[in-house]
Amino acid sequence: MRFTLVLSIFAGAIVSLFTHSICAAAPPDKPMNVLFLVADDLNSWMLEDVDRYAGKVVAPNLRKLASSGVNFTRAYTAAPVCSPSRTAFFSGVAPWRSGIYINAQTISKSEILNQGDVLSLAGSFKKSGYGTFGYGKITHGWDQRQHWDDKVGHKRDPAPPGAPLAKLSGGEQDWGPIHLTEEQMNDTLGADRAVAVLQRQHDKPFFLAYGSFNPHMPWYVPKKYFDMYPLDQIVLPELREDDLDDLPPLARAVSDGIGSFADKVIKAGKHKEAVQAYLATTTYVDTQMGRVLDALEKSPYKDNTIVVFLTDHGFHLGEKHHWQKTTLWEEGTHTLLMFRSPGVTEAGGVSERFVSLLDIYPTLAELCGLTPPATIDGRSLVPLLKDPMAPWQSTAITGLCHKTKTDLAYISIRHELGRYTRYGADEEEFYDTTKDPHEWTNQVDDPEYAATVKKLRALVPSFEDAAQPLPSALPQKRRGNPKEKKKK
Repeated sequence: MRFTLVLSIFAGAIVSLFTHSICAAAPPDKPMNVLFLVADDLNSWMLEDVDRYAGKVVAPNLRKLASSGVNFTRAYTAAPVCSPSRTAFFSGVAPWRSGIYINAQTISKSEILNQGDVLSLAGSFKKSGYGTFGYGKITHGWDQRQHWDDKVGHKRDPAPPGAPLAKLSGGEQDWGPIHLTEEQMNDTLGADRAVAVLQRQHDKPFFLAYGSFNPHMPWYVPKKYFDMYPLDQIVLPELREDDLDDLPPLARAVSDGIGSFADKVIKAGKHKEAVQAYLATTTYVDTQMGRVLDALEKSPYKDNTIVVFLTDHGFHLGEKHHWQKTTLWEEGTHTLLMFRSPGVTEAGGVSERFVSLLDIYPTLAELCGLTPPATIDGRSLVPLLKDPMAPWQSTAITGLCHKTKTDLAYISIRHELGRYTRYGADEEEFYDTTKDPHEWTNQVDDPEYAATVKKLRALVPSFEDAAQPLPSALPQKRRGNPKEKKKK
């Protein structure tokens, strides 16, 4: 009885989110090709409506793509880490079902992902008669190579002589002008391969994926990209010194380790240099994506090719005293997502509905008349592609597993009501993002939000049943109400 009211309000959202879509749309009259573009570690600063960053971002090609179809300004990753995120959107299986939350996990041990009926996105297209081509960083760890007709993975560019150039840390925590020509860089070579596919004559429809390693650290790009962002014009993200003071212990721990590099950068007086390097690398990525998009425009396939661009997760540049990703705050989970589908989308579409990268698989399947596997999660975005403001039960869920003394599952719910996050069994956060877009004030104990927190709490997937199929309605068996446990 205690969940009756919650279920009556949210049943539509949850059933929609977790019911597998097994019925494909009728095949289109003319086979649709797919150009699938993905960038690594690219945050959402280039979105014009984002109110968390006011600085300049030079990304004309991606902005042009966004304005040519539907731009989803409230898209969220299923996991704020490379391998779990890419495994999720390319398999269609959520992390809380596959059990894949961190890069170090061995995907071969995931019972669900190793079932014969789980196909990668490329595998579904190949099974349906498509030519499949993948260049650069597309998947990470879960890679069914037999699903590609041609596949060349990503490589990091070598560090310039004298690295580390920033003189703050070794390894990937570095930035500066690269010693290679732009033509020699691996992301450029990946774009070259994608362009070549678009210039080729095809006797069957194709699924072409291109993924950039950048702007993953280290940020090594040609000097001309740094010159586009003079240091005296760099705008830093807004920060608060006491930003972590109202967080539970496990949430604070998320910013430890690699995240502590943020304070090192700031104390060294190199915050502007770091942001400059990130922006420079963003513009390099935009240039390579633009080359591929230009090749499509000049090809005979421009009028029957669906284009989707996404980023695997977000990226911190000092917010919450954190650097890079692996958090469940807005900076780590908010992503870019754009769709252009001839005959379906109209130019200039903007959707503020809360969606997940898990929705990409069923969306492409429906647009191309494929039958998606029964294993996938997510919902087709086709209704929003047709009408960006169509009614939509909005709930985006992000999962993370943090290495502490024991492996604890963390989960975050992003919704019109705000952001609710559960750490382990009984530590929580809640932010009223309509009033607090920076997520500076944790309101989980504020009586004003008690009813809202209760509603969002009920949407948390079970931790005990990770890597097991979920029923079509939640909540199910859980570890109880965190607030009730604290009272005992």
